[in-house]
Formats: sequence, structure tokens, C-alpha cells
Amino acid sequence: MFWRSDISPESQPYKVTIKRDKFIDAARDGREVPFKVYYPTGHHLDYLPVIVWSHGLGGGRDGAGFLSRYMASNGYIVVNIQHPGTDTSLWQGKPGHPWDVIRATHISRKITLARFRDVPFFLDHFPAWVQEQDEIAELANFDRLGMSGHSFGAITTQVIAGQKLGRKNRMYQIKDDRIKAAISYSPSHAYNRDEPHEDVYGSIDKPMLFMTGTEDDSPISGHDYEYRLPIYQNASEQLAQSVPQYLAVLDQGDHMVFSGSRGQLGENPKRGLHESIIKVLSHAFWEAYLQEDQDALEWLNSDSVREWLLDECLFEYKF
Repeated sequence: MFWRSDISPESQPYKVTIKRDKFIDAARDGREVPFKVYYPTGHHLDYLPVIVWSHGLGGGRDGAGFLSRYMASNGYIVVNIQHPGTDTSLWQGKPGHPWDVIRATHISRKITLARFRDVPFFLDHFPAWVQEQDEIAELANFDRLGMSGHSFGAITTQVIAGQKLGRKNRMYQIKDDRIKAAISYSPSHAYNRDEPHEDVYGSIDKPMLFMTGTEDDSPISGHDYEYRLPIYQNASEQLAQSVPQYLAVLDQGDHMVFSGSRGQLGENPKRGLHESIIKVLSHAFWEAYLQEDQDALEWLNSDSVREWLLDECLFEYKF
């Protein structure tokens, strides 16, 4: 069924250790970038690819634990970074429901750009931090580095993968070529959303998996999931070379299923199924594009993946 016989949504072969820390950016007035690291122990692996996760608006480094723990248990170092100004500080200790508080908050361009720049800053400092951790010091493979994120974190991921910012003839990038592949959960538009989609997303030059759901409405703008699709449709369209792009749309999948929490949403009877699909598709993508596993790549690019998904998830790709 899967690319290896030992793969399943429940397979977590290695114990997972978690550590928390933060970096301080003196060049940005002492801006703190907290992070949470998941990594496997008790294994005999030769190297561990690294995946960075960026949270959504109002989230933090503790989000998406179901996915981070799963990937770490399957041989990856997963690090969830937290972005001051767009994190839990928006609502913690304030009256009212967090979503209502967040909706009433203006997120400036300055705050948005600070969030995007957290990623290159973090990548500059994380390798030295890893060298101080005995369990992974000699195993972390920064040549196999992935970027991922949910909602506002999806925008962050897209920017790091090559999406353009700015307007018209003043467009620019905050791309980081240390990233080899990326996953955008609930792909979203940045503040230049009124620019032609091909001009904004056509410069993405990393293999990407975009995941959304038919009930993935925006908690902030109210747009439905189709608002997210042009990002996938236009990704890499300005490039001369072919770069693989994948799209998965969960049947009845909602916005919060990717973060592991519910917010103001009620229970979704398909939550467990959706989390299983998210884990397996993410795992296959990372195996294919970070581990260069040809079996995983062939599985993604064949009818086998659709046979497993049945009618629970639309899955397509373009090269």
C-alpha cells in the first residue's frame, strides 16, 4: 500500500526527545526567537534531515505536535519556531476568545517582515546549537533541510521557498536556498495578494506540497478553500526548469486540523482520518525530496497514492 511495508499513520518506531530554547537577535533589537525541537533517540540512523515548522497567526512553538512527533519518531529532526508579534502573545491574558482578539489586531508590514526574517536568522544559528546536543550533534544533516508551516506559517514557508513580496516593479524575495523542499499547510496569500498570482508565486523554485481541505475557510477573512488554490496553480510558473508541485485537498478538512487544535471550530468527525493522511503524505514527500527515496517518489507520482486516499482527499501534481 505504501512505499515501504513498515509505513503507516501509526508507525512511530523511535522514542522522541523534546528540548526548548531560544535565540536572541542582537541585530534586531534583541528580538527573541523561541523554538522547540523534536528528535529521535534509541536508533541506528546515519543522518537526520531537519524540518522547520512555522506556526499560524496566534500560534506558537507547541502547535502541530501530532505531526512533529510523528516525523521525529520516523527519523527527522523537527524544530517548531515561534514568531514574536504574530504568536500567542496576541491573545494570551486578554479578554475575549483568542480568535476574536486576533481578528481585531492589525498586523503591520513591519511585523510580517520580521516574521519572515526569523527563518534565515534561525538557520544561521541552529547548526551551532545542534553541535551542543550529544544525541544529534553528529547526525543532523543540514544538506537535507525542509521548511513547513500552517496558515501565516504557510505564507512564511512560501516566502522562504521563493514567493515574491512587494508590488509591481518593486518586488523582491527573502528566499533561503538552504531549504531543499517545503510543505504549505493551508496555503495563504501575503499582503501583496492583489498582484498577478503568476508574478507572486511563479518564482517559487523548491518542490512543494500544498495541503488544504474543502472546509478550510480563513478564520480571518472568511474566504473558502478555493481562495488558496491559485498558489499551487501558479507556483514555479515563471521558471524555465520544471519544479514538482503537489496539491492535496482533504474532504471536509478544516483550517485547524493542520495545527492539531480546534480554536473556535467544533469537533470534526474526520479529524483522526485527516491527521493520518497529513502524516503519511508529509512523510512520503519528505522521504522523496529530502531523503531522495525513489520508492516514495514513485508512490507519490503513481495511482497508488490515490488508491489509498480513495475519495477522502483530492491529490494532484504538476511538473
